[in-house]
Amino acid sequence: MTAIAELVQLQRPTRATDVNRRVAPRKVRLTIDGREVSVPDGTSILAACRMIGVEIPTLCFLETLHPVNACRICVVEVEGARVLVPSCSRTVEEGMVVRTDSPRVRHSRKLVLELLASSVDLSATPEVQAWIDEYDAKPDRFGPPAPAAAAGARAAAQPGHHEPPDPRYAATVAEPPTIDNDLYVRDYAKCILCYKCVEACGPDHQNTFAIAVAGRGFDAHISTEFTVPLPDSACVYCGNCIAVCPTGALMAKTEFDRRAAGVWDESRMTTTDTICPYCGVGCTLTLHVDDGEIVKATSPLENAITQGNLCIKGRFGWRFVGNRAPPAGNGDGRR
Repeated sequence: MTAIAELVQLQRPTRATDVNRRVAPRKVRLTIDGREVSVPDGTSILAACRMIGVEIPTLCFLETLHPVNACRICVVEVEGARVLVPSCSRTVEEGMVVRTDSPRVRHSRKLVLELLASSVDLSATPEVQAWIDEYDAKPDRFGPPAPAAAAGARAAAQPGHHEPPDPRYAATVAEPPTIDNDLYVRDYAKCILCYKCVEACGPDHQNTFAIAVAGRGFDAHISTEFTVPLPDSACVYCGNCIAVCPTGALMAKTEFDRRAAGVWDESRMTTTDTICPYCGVGCTLTLHVDDGEIVKATSPLENAITQGNLCIKGRFGWRFVGNRAPPAGNGDGRR
């Protein structure tokens, strides 16, 4: 059984009969792109497609999070349905006929990619650029991008009070990165409002609720309560929002600094799995190492203990491993 199939079964509500005995889930038969498929009842269309090797692009979906249907890139055509449906949240039905690459689907994905790429910096997301090429999207047809807003300008905008659009430019969410702590950077010029960070910080994982969506329409953005700096918010610096961000809008400061210096190269890095040493829970850490130096720590999504989540110690507490300069003193290492 694949990791995706296992996650699907883990997320399925337990039936009353399962308490006393194991009951195999009912199978549902459907057709995907002309292929007859049989999958467990409760499976999403996206999971069913992946089970048979049909890849569907998606940005806002993650197996460990509740689907919020925000990005709309994963839409597919279901025979008899009035509109295209999000494959990440629509569950399969008996006799359903699904088309994942019809002209209608391709046209919709093309427009979504054009709107996203014209307003958001997707430079840290190479797979999106590949989709833009695949669907022949033309983000520049909306005009040159508007100049970046001043720091804090979007956060200060009043809901419902919008400035008139400038026809010379395509509206953007560009603004300077927010750096108010030593652990991670918020670069909302890259934010596509996928809601994954909000779900990870809130009911799906951390239950800290330090961030939420503020504003309306094009002014909508991710914010702390009352737009306070991150160190003054309810944030516990677990970094689980970073782990789920698909575009680099939330990024560990070590990675941000290396990217800014032009020395970030994932192809050169090695990864090693180990167990976090800080407590007895036994979280698996995946250490990303570049030239003998740990530059980032993550955790596997399929790990039953973490499901990709860590606390501040596991996510950022590895810096003691690196070499540190001797303390200032009389030259022999003593103060």
